Amino acid sequence: MDTFTTLVVFLYVISVYRVSNARDTITVDLVIRDGETITSVGGSFELGFFSPDDSNNRYVGIWYKKVSTRTVVWVANREFPLTDSSGVLKVTDQGTLVILSGTNGIIWSSNSLQPAMNPNAQLLESGNLVMKNGNDSDPEKFLWQSFDYPCDTALPGMKFGRNTVTGLEWYLSSWKSTDDPSKGNFTYRLDPSGFPQLILRSGSAVTFRSGPWNGLRFSGFPEIRSNPVYKYAFVLNEEEMYYTYELLNSSVITRLVLSPNGYVQRFTWIDRTRGWILYSSAQKDDCDSYALCGAYGSCNINHSPKCTCMKGFVPKFPNEWSMVDWSNGCVRSTPLDCHKGEGFVKYSGVKLPDTRNSWFNESMSLKECASMCLGNCSCTAYANSDIRNGGSGCLLWFGDLIDIREFAENGQELYVRMAASELDAFSSSNSSSEKRRKQVIISSVSILGVLFLIVILTLYVVKKKKLKSNGKVKHYLEGGEANERHEHLELPLFDLAALLSATNNFSSDNKLGEGGFGPVYKGILQEGQEIAIKRLSKNSRQGLNEFKNEVESIAKLQHRNLVKLLGCCIHGNERMLIYEFMPNKSLDFFIFGLALLNPNDFYFVFLFSYAC
Repeated sequence: MDTFTTLVVFLYVISVYRVSNARDTITVDLVIRDGETITSVGGSFELGFFSPDDSNNRYVGIWYKKVSTRTVVWVANREFPLTDSSGVLKVTDQGTLVILSGTNGIIWSSNSLQPAMNPNAQLLESGNLVMKNGNDSDPEKFLWQSFDYPCDTALPGMKFGRNTVTGLEWYLSSWKSTDDPSKGNFTYRLDPSGFPQLILRSGSAVTFRSGPWNGLRFSGFPEIRSNPVYKYAFVLNEEEMYYTYELLNSSVITRLVLSPNGYVQRFTWIDRTRGWILYSSAQKDDCDSYALCGAYGSCNINHSPKCTCMKGFVPKFPNEWSMVDWSNGCVRSTPLDCHKGEGFVKYSGVKLPDTRNSWFNESMSLKECASMCLGNCSCTAYANSDIRNGGSGCLLWFGDLIDIREFAENGQELYVRMAASELDAFSSSNSSSEKRRKQVIISSVSILGVLFLIVILTLYVVKKKKLKSNGKVKHYLEGGEANERHEHLELPLFDLAALLSATNNFSSDNKLGEGGFGPVYKGILQEGQEIAIKRLSKNSRQGLNEFKNEVESIAKLQHRNLVKLLGCCIHGNERMLIYEFMPNKSLDFFIFGLALLNPNDFYFVFLFSYAC
């Protein structure tokens, strides 16, 4: 190997070494060849040559480095692919970034017009590829940056709108297909006509719009609110108008994409599943299809049919409307006649109409806004331009109101101009509705009051019966019921009628026997329980005191061989004790079989004999 060849190899090795160690920067002396890459300092993004899955064409692009599935977020030469791997990416002395073919033909250029000194291209951790002078990292002095020329993806920190001074526009354009990054049929941009709003187009036809910014969110995005993933802002001044978002958690990987089939979607990368998940979508349902219900039509996805005419309006072509062709919308029932008693009807919870034919003033009050609209015969509606802090600013519409939809939450208030006769009809209708509402409220309160009273009475009766059935036994002094005193025992009271039914009116067939103080009957309660009833004989020698003592004594005793006292009945001169029925054997069996019993069983025999 001669000296010259050795020197060339050495310089090439040094060049490759310097590129690999520069990591995130390309200088005038260094080039990126097909197969070589640079990586942002934190390792989030990588730049190099690539081919889509089912394509042999070669492009220079930026993709996520930490995502296992290659996801391209920006393409330089999307309209001018290389057909082989001979391409080179380099920085020129004039401060432009160029892609050269194998024949040194310029395939693509960044076309910077600013003067350059020691220019270099650096891939930032945000995914932004910037051309700068030396080490000057001031974004205002960048010679060029890829964030100014987005493709189908909006990354955090990227502006989405336009510079009204330079005319530079930041907007998304879809890929033609998943294998072809050239510009597809869909664009998503901030339209500056009237009050700015985001508009999605297929070619020149509008397919979706976001509605105007209201200080908190775009009118058509009620789901947007403060969240732990990202924060967002809308800037509108004399020089710029744009929407942007920033990540709150740097570990989150998220992107906003315009797909080849025209959907605006936000995706988030999940490491655990090693895949992208759909976080949100601009188009949620059919009501997001632009002007689905036509002029003065309102769409509600929870209704069937979805489209209805606004109050005071009727279908322009009733036959077509009845055939579910709503495209021609609605017309006024009563045409406007300027300055002759006209006024406004308030609609709440709606997406504001298309604002391309609107006018706005951010310092006016809502009252001033209404007065200005009423004074202009061409004004058809008005609303606050900012809903924060009770509302401020003025937004006026001129011409038809198009693309209105109703929301369940976070909708806005819109005031629509109506003819005097329609206002009278609304007033009458609202008055009738108010009367009906009051009647419904009064009726509801009355019904609830009656139901509440019934519940209270029912609970009272139930409680009273419970207290009666679980009441405490009253003991009577000699001298009759008039001399009763309230010494209470914790025993249930049985109703005489229940006992008569249980014993078939104390039939002789139910009689078990008779003791010194009265007969004993077998009975069956309504719920099926068998009982034994000791009925105190009216001629018995047992008086009131004896009856009381017996109840007190037996009620306090609990033993496995003691017949359980269930309760008693006191009705006039009737006094009865109700025991648990013992069907096994007769008393003489236990009397003559005492040898079989343990000492405690004598206690049972004694008590049972006494009770019976």
